[in-house]
Amino acid sequence: MDVDIVEADYQNPRHCSDIKYLTNAYAKDEMGGAHPLPQQTLQEMIEGLRGTSNAFTMIAYHKETAVGIANCFVGFSTFEARKLINIHDLAVLLDYRNRGIGELLLQSIQKRARKLKCCKLTLEVRVDNPARQLYERFGFETGDPEMLFMTKEYY
Repeated sequence: MDVDIVEADYQNPRHCSDIKYLTNAYAKDEMGGAHPLPQQTLQEMIEGLRGTSNAFTMIAYHKETAVGIANCFVGFSTFEARKLINIHDLAVLLDYRNRGIGELLLQSIQKRARKLKCCKLTLEVRVDNPARQLYERFGFETGDPEMLFMTKEYY
C-alpha cells in the first residue's frame, strides 16, 4: 500500500482539518471510548496543539486520504536526563487497519526520537486493544516491574 507519513503543520488548514477528523474518528472507535469529541474540544484542539511547544503530529496519507494519526509530545526523563516521546494517540481508520500503517507511524516517531537522542518512547494502551500486538512487536513492554497508567481528571 502506498502510504506517506508527514509531520503536520499546525498552520496548514488541511492538516488541521485532518487532525481533528482523525482524532475524532479515534474517539468514536471502541478503543477510543466510543464517543465523539465535544464540539468545543474540536474547536480548541488545534490552538491547543499550537500552544504546546513540545507537541507534534504525524499523519498517514493513502494517496490524498488521511488514514492514520499519531499525536505526540516530547517529555523529559529525570532518571535518564534525556528527552522522551510520549505517543498520546495512535490510530488508523478501520478500513485501513492491518496494512502496516500503524507500524509506519511508529517508525516515523522512532526516527524523530533517535534524532532528538531520546531515551525512550512511551504510550498507553488498553489491555483489550488489538493494537497492543503491534506495540509489542515493535518492542514496547509493560516494564519490570509492570507499570500502571493512572489518571485523575479535572472538569
